[in-house]
Amino acid sequence: MSSATVPQQAPPLGSTAILRQRWSDVTFLHWKVDPALVAPFMPPGCSPDVIDGSSWVGLIAFQMSKSSFFSGPRIPWLGDFPEVNVRLYSIDDCGRRGVVFLSLEASHLIPVLIARAVFGLNYQWAAMKLETHDGKVAYLTKRHGQRGASSHLIVRPVHDPAANSELATDPVSTFLTSRWGFHEHHLGHTIYCRNHHEPWPLQRADVVYLDDGLLAAAGFEGLADRAPDSVLFAAEVTTVFAAPQKSNRMR
Repeated sequence: MSSATVPQQAPPLGSTAILRQRWSDVTFLHWKVDPALVAPFMPPGCSPDVIDGSSWVGLIAFQMSKSSFFSGPRIPWLGDFPEVNVRLYSIDDCGRRGVVFLSLEASHLIPVLIARAVFGLNYQWAAMKLETHDGKVAYLTKRHGQRGASSHLIVRPVHDPAANSELATDPVSTFLTSRWGFHEHHLGHTIYCRNHHEPWPLQRADVVYLDDGLLAAAGFEGLADRAPDSVLFAAEVTTVFAAPQKSNRMR
């Protein structure tokens, strides 16, 4: 399947925004894999999204902040924490592209419980830290109660305007980052939850250090032993989410 139909600009939400968040210091690590490896993880009604014959597994790390519900006031403590997630790329029977989250690490327990209950997302409670120093960004996460489900990642964003400007038209970078919703199997249905944000201000980045067990914990043993096929960074976007839709009600 070609990435030519993946829009760089987010389509309209289609319903009222229920959640707003800022994502900053976002690092995208991606590994190219055979679609057959990710197919068993797809929710009913979804299949792996493919570009040039391959699908991808992503390890995404960022700082979440300024969360608010229904245009209300921000929630300083509950909505401000680092996140690291493992995700796949999906397309449903209606042609809607999205991501499938295999795991999402967060350091605050209450948001973990809320996200599990409302969206069915596999949030995990973890001890986490995000630091920036000397042009590098470091992420550290250790899941509570599951030894080995941890990740230590350090990247150095590349400040090369010419190289970074090419990312706006790079089909693989667009395929991996211009995903305007997620699929999840929840309460007996596959749901699709749409999001909207401005285009990613993408930069290339170099991996300084990676010691990861989250990919293996999600079902991809040994994947982190090889270098990622794509490393990207974005400084900040503000994201809004619409209410989830059941797949059989998609239009």
